[in-house]
Amino acid sequence: MASTADIKNGVVLSIDGQLWSVIEFQHVKPGKGGAFVRTKLKNVVTGKTVDRTYNAGAKIEIENVDRRDFTYLYNDGDGFVFMDATDYDQLTVSSTVVGDAANFMLENQAVTIALNNGNPLYIDLPASVVLEITYTEPGLQGDRSTGGTKPATVETGYEIQVPLFLETGTKVKVDTRTGDYLGRVND
Repeated sequence: MASTADIKNGVVLSIDGQLWSVIEFQHVKPGKGGAFVRTKLKNVVTGKTVDRTYNAGAKIEIENVDRRDFTYLYNDGDGFVFMDATDYDQLTVSSTVVGDAANFMLENQAVTIALNNGNPLYIDLPASVVLEITYTEPGLQGDRSTGGTKPATVETGYEIQVPLFLETGTKVKVDTRTGDYLGRVND
């Protein structure tokens, strides 16, 4: 068991069986009364944020979360298979843990997986990835880059909105957090 003096940004706490990451913390010593620690916590799995206050010296439970580099290999139907970049061990992660990251993962892509006691918690992708457009309606004469957008399917099967002038086979940069088109990539 640790105390509130051990709270730092990025530390993961176990509260009521759930894991919460410390986003912000502030030690407060008012002129009257006891000291306390004000924290902003983010649920590791769901992403929900809450504010929580602890009395100074209160006991807290700190969890060990190991963030390691993996390479995405393939989807075997039951889950996604990753290979550890250091010892080449394979890890199968369920589709519920992978979540929306599956829309942006290509084979042999580097990702970071957060593990707690060997159990995968979540997957961190790079901020943006380069994907090829596999299908989009052809552009019409007069389409301009400032005109508007149209739907396009990328090689992972995910559909994004792109400018009207882009064609099938074009490589584009996509934001992995929002799924937004960021720009065209020239080879």
